[in-house]
Amino acid sequence: MTDQVRPGTRAAGLDLHLGDIGRDVRAGLMDAFREAIRTGRLAPGTRLPSSRVLAADLELGRNTVVRAYSELISEGWLTGRHGSGTEVSQRAAELAGERPRRRPAGAHPPPVHDLRPGRPDLSSFPRDEWIRAVKRTVGTAPFEAFGYTDPLGRSELRDALARYLARARGLHARADNVIVCSGAAEGLRLVAAALARAGVTKIAVEEFGLQTQRQALQKAGIDAVPIPIDADGADVSTLDTAPNPGAVLLTPSHQFPLGVALHSDRRAAVVDWARRRGTLVIEDDYDGEFRYDRSPVGALQGLDHDHVIYLGTASKSLAPGLRLGWLVLPDHLVGSIAAEKGETEEIVGFVNQLAMTEFIESGAYDRHIRAMRAQYHRRRRQLVETIGRHSPGAQVAGMPAGLHVLLEQPGRTGAQLARRAAREQLAIEPLDSFRHPGSTSDRDGAVIGFATPSPSTWSGALDALVRVVR
Repeated sequence: MTDQVRPGTRAAGLDLHLGDIGRDVRAGLMDAFREAIRTGRLAPGTRLPSSRVLAADLELGRNTVVRAYSELISEGWLTGRHGSGTEVSQRAAELAGERPRRRPAGAHPPPVHDLRPGRPDLSSFPRDEWIRAVKRTVGTAPFEAFGYTDPLGRSELRDALARYLARARGLHARADNVIVCSGAAEGLRLVAAALARAGVTKIAVEEFGLQTQRQALQKAGIDAVPIPIDADGADVSTLDTAPNPGAVLLTPSHQFPLGVALHSDRRAAVVDWARRRGTLVIEDDYDGEFRYDRSPVGALQGLDHDHVIYLGTASKSLAPGLRLGWLVLPDHLVGSIAAEKGETEEIVGFVNQLAMTEFIESGAYDRHIRAMRAQYHRRRRQLVETIGRHSPGAQVAGMPAGLHVLLEQPGRTGAQLARRAAREQLAIEPLDSFRHPGSTSDRDGAVIGFATPSPSTWSGALDALVRVVR
């Protein structure tokens, strides 16, 4: 006796699209499963609906589905265990005629350890405190918070950020000058679009920096003009001879990737240049919270809030997946950059905004940064000591700060070091990855991040690096 289901009924469960089954129901159902597995729509390990649910969804008798499942299990397409349900077999790819993909000749195995720069230790994300912040804020949020979010950001977060940045980074900030964005990349894109609309065609940039920043400028129709970097940071004296840039983009607290700070004389000089020329400094406070030999240097914006645009993010201090960044703008730019953001741009969800507000105001953000500062300081010291023991001729450049160092080893280029690292299943970045095409510098080496590995994998990453450098 079949368990027939009335047409039009639908049982609760997992949704599954199989296409047309045809008149021979059981055979057609089995063919539909095989085809879905062959084409990859049902991957190995995919959990399938129960026979009762699938029968109701397809308006078939349950016994028909049970027999189809049983035959597909006996053929090896599916697996089923009592109490665990039915799923696509791990052997299904073999039955579908697939063969394991061979690695191309000369290719290296995928990396096991990640020492690329600019990535924090995600395993140390403060889950418990963040969850508590989410619960507290969602539980007490006004009903209007669940509606369309203000594209400039929640007023609570903008106010909390203004007070935090004034206290911790030395900014002149008010909530009205803060715009919340979905990360540093969106922040720079908004600034570039507004400046391009105002007629800016050239922006000076450091000769080593993130390609994504130069691409953001180019996408807005702005040329990136390189300026040199030495032991005192960007040589801002060259701005007076540069081809009339409408702004300069700097990482003054900890230059990325060379790891130097902008000297105090040059900090004053670049602000003076912006005042004289009626231009702007775009300050990317890349990882300014993390200074290990002294208190963090205050933000450049604190010297002149009318000529400096400050760009910050939680990507290094917390996690990039939160998509939380912020701009602190001169009064005269708030309207134009707000217009670029409009109502159609990517908006940071109100939950993360309110949770970040609570995180800052409760002191949890400060506690987390202090904890990570201690952890990263310890890792940097271990990294420098390890390289010194196993490759005495190598030099680790950059001040004690941030999440990366520059490794320069005589006789080996950064590209060679990166290839050696790949053979050890270790990911690092050659310095050339960050070189502006117009750079005239002869610096070379590899940029090594020390933040990404979890505490349990850090020693393994160091061992792999030792095999690369010795």
